[in-house]
Amino acid sequence: MTENQIVDSAFTAIINAPIDRIDIPQWCFNLAEREYQSCSPAHVSAGVTTAEDGQRMSINVEVIGGSLMVQHYVETLSRKDHLVLESESDVFTPTGRTSIHVTWELSVKELDKGRCEFTNRVRSYATEEMMNFLARQGIPFDQFRAQRQPASIAHNKGETPLFAASIERAALGNS
Repeated sequence: MTENQIVDSAFTAIINAPIDRIDIPQWCFNLAEREYQSCSPAHVSAGVTTAEDGQRMSINVEVIGGSLMVQHYVETLSRKDHLVLESESDVFTPTGRTSIHVTWELSVKELDKGRCEFTNRVRSYATEEMMNFLARQGIPFDQFRAQRQPASIAHNKGETPLFAASIERAALGNS
């Protein structure tokens, strides 16, 4: 799938809380909608449900680069210090609806007794559906990727410190 990679973006921020107080899956799957919205002006809504196989799923709705995205994140790795979520996301563009595969990875590592480094990594890949969607419009994939990357990277850069602050509030019990 790497040949269809659109973006691989990672940013870090400091969380001023002890690592033993941080539980990223607990935070993610109990994130109130207003708290999610406070982490980016592009965040529209968030909720939690289960996938058909019973796995927890975080539903996130956001607008990136002018396109509404509905992400269906299923947890594939779940540890207190590391959460990996995979989504076949719906993308609503001015020219129609398509899909994109997104891997969202959140992790923390201890810096010292009261501080951790939070990493927010997002990787996205064009699905076969998206490749056909672009081809029907005569848009070369490399051109699409070049136009999409700045918006995706800017979004991740902006939300990372706000996610870190939200995780910190949850860890310290003052959400």
